[in-house]
Amino acid sequence: MSLLEVDRIDAYYGQSHILRDLSLEIEDGEVCALLGRNGAGKTTTLRCVAGATPPDVRSGEIRFDGDEVVGRETEDVSISGIGLVPEERRIFPNLTVEENLHLAEVSRNSSNLIGRNLSQVSETRPLREIYDAFPRLDDRQNQMAGTLSGGEQQMLAIARALRQNPRLLMLDEPYEGLAPQIIEDVEDAIRRISEEGTTVLLVEQNAAAAIKIAERCYIVDQGEIVYEGPSEELRADEETRQRYLGV
Repeated sequence: MSLLEVDRIDAYYGQSHILRDLSLEIEDGEVCALLGRNGAGKTTTLRCVAGATPPDVRSGEIRFDGDEVVGRETEDVSISGIGLVPEERRIFPNLTVEENLHLAEVSRNSSNLIGRNLSQVSETRPLREIYDAFPRLDDRQNQMAGTLSGGEQQMLAIARALRQNPRLLMLDEPYEGLAPQIIEDVEDAIRRISEEGTTVLLVEQNAAAAIKIAERCYIVDQGEIVYEGPSEELRADEETRQRYLGV
């Protein structure tokens, strides 16, 4: 069974119909890329999976490890094992790297866990494992987050989500604005995360970089999935890339 199943969802922002009968599946342990032009519906798809509002999912189902996601609170979805790193990163610039990582911990005594089967709630990932995945952050534990480079801030945003030990980590435009060398560093971190067993769903405007790291790719266009297949096939399919991605 797939870890994530998005089954024929229709999503709206107000009266604007954004996602149209969209379906996709993510297998446990894989790195999958969701590609498309600006405004195609990529970020909206991630927000639907994360339980964020808006958008409003008016039909269809989203199942994570067999459990329905639609209608659940964002915090509840996060605790169940889905992590989202949004495009805007949302780190705390006036706190140190390590303080940012401590804030990402999910307290097992917090009110949002009342009534929950605690055996289903993942332990937070140890800081040492986080630093092993992101050596640059290890070197900057006591540095203020706001003074980090753009690439280091992106690493910190990913590390904060990883701290909560998600089974599925969703990354929204992680390469945006980064220099090629820094993109390679972020790619290395994503590979390490995947090798340790975390499933990754990557939304990225830099199609070439995403195809390079992903095992499978989907393309969304005007809210509909128009392509699904192995990355190697998409890399060789110049007509599809030109038509939907412009590359």
